[in-house]
Amino acid sequence: MTAFKSLSGAMFKGFFRDRLSLFFTFLFPLMFLVIFGLLFRDAGADKQKIAVVGDGPIVTAMESSGIFEIQKFTDSSAAVATVKAGDLPAALIVHGSRLDLRFAASDQQAAAVVNGIMNGFVDKANVMATGQQPAFELSSEKVEDSSLKPIQFLTPGILSWGVSISAVFGAALTLVSWRKKQVLRRIRLAPVSPTTVLSSRLLVSIGVALLQGVVFVLVASTPLFGLQLHGQWWLAIPLLMLGTLAFFSVGMLVGAFAKSEEAASGAANLVIMPMAFLSGTFFPVENAPGWVQTVSKLLPLRHMNDGMLDVLVRGKGMEALAVPASVLIGFTLVVGFVAARVFRWED
Repeated sequence: MTAFKSLSGAMFKGFFRDRLSLFFTFLFPLMFLVIFGLLFRDAGADKQKIAVVGDGPIVTAMESSGIFEIQKFTDSSAAVATVKAGDLPAALIVHGSRLDLRFAASDQQAAAVVNGIMNGFVDKANVMATGQQPAFELSSEKVEDSSLKPIQFLTPGILSWGVSISAVFGAALTLVSWRKKQVLRRIRLAPVSPTTVLSSRLLVSIGVALLQGVVFVLVASTPLFGLQLHGQWWLAIPLLMLGTLAFFSVGMLVGAFAKSEEAASGAANLVIMPMAFLSGTFFPVENAPGWVQTVSKLLPLRHMNDGMLDVLVRGKGMEALAVPASVLIGFTLVVGFVAARVFRWED
C-alpha cells in the first residue's frame, strides 16, 4: 500500500504539472462542447421557410400554425426563381381552390417535410369543407421533457469522448515514456509488483475521468447552455469508471507496441477519432448508413455514449446500465488480456 500511495501521488502530481496533458484532457474536449453548444443552442427554433403567392384559407392556416416562416411574393416566377436558386425549399402558388407547390428536389429532406406538411393542411381543409367530423384524430408529442435542449444530447457524447482521450493517451504515453527513460526497468527491479504500478496509473485515470465529468457538467449547466440533469443522473459515475477501464486497456495496448511518444500519439488518434465519429459523438448515428450503425455497435464508445445519454438525459435507472456495462467490461477483459500478453518492460 505504501508503494501504491507513493506511485499514485507521484502520477497525480506529474499529470497536473503537465500543461499539455491538462489541455488535451480538459480544454480540448471542452472546446468542442462550447462550440457545438453555442452552434446548436437554438436548434429546432427555426421555422420551415416557404415562398407564398396569393392568399386564402390554407395560407391563413399556415400563418397561424407557427410551423412556417412565410415569405410573400406577388409574382409566381420570382417565387419559383428563388426556389431554383436554393434560397427557399419550396413555393406555394395559390389559384383560388387550386394550390401549386413547387419544390427543389435537390434538397430531398426539406422537400419531403414541406410536401408532408402541405398535404396535411390540404387534407384537413378538405375535410372541414365537407362539414363532417373527421373519422380519425392524431395527437402527437415528443416523449422527452419539453425543457430539453441540444446541450442535453451533446454533453454525454462529448464527455465520453473526452474520457476516452484522457484514458488512452494517459496510458499509452506514460508507458512509452517510462520505457524510453528505463523507469519500467527500474520498477521491475524494485520490490514493486506490476499490478501496483498499473493500478496506481489506473487510479489516476479514473480520478481524472471523474474530475472531467464534474467540469463538463458544471460548464454545461451554466445559464449560457442550460443543461438539466434528470432521474438518477449519478449512475453516470459507474459508467465513467467502466469507460475509463475500457479505454485504459486500449492505451495499454497502444503503449505496448509504440516505440516513441509521437508513434503512441498517432496510433491513439487513429483509434479514437474514427471511433468518435462512428459512435455518434458529434452527430446522431441513427442518421448514418446501415453499415455504419452496425459497426458502431461493436465499439465501446457507442455503448458508453448511449448509457450516458440514458442516465443523464432520459432519466432511466439501473436497467440502462446493463448493456453498456456488459460491453465495456467485456471489452476491457479482452483488450486488457491482449495488452498484458504483448507488454514489454524494455525496448
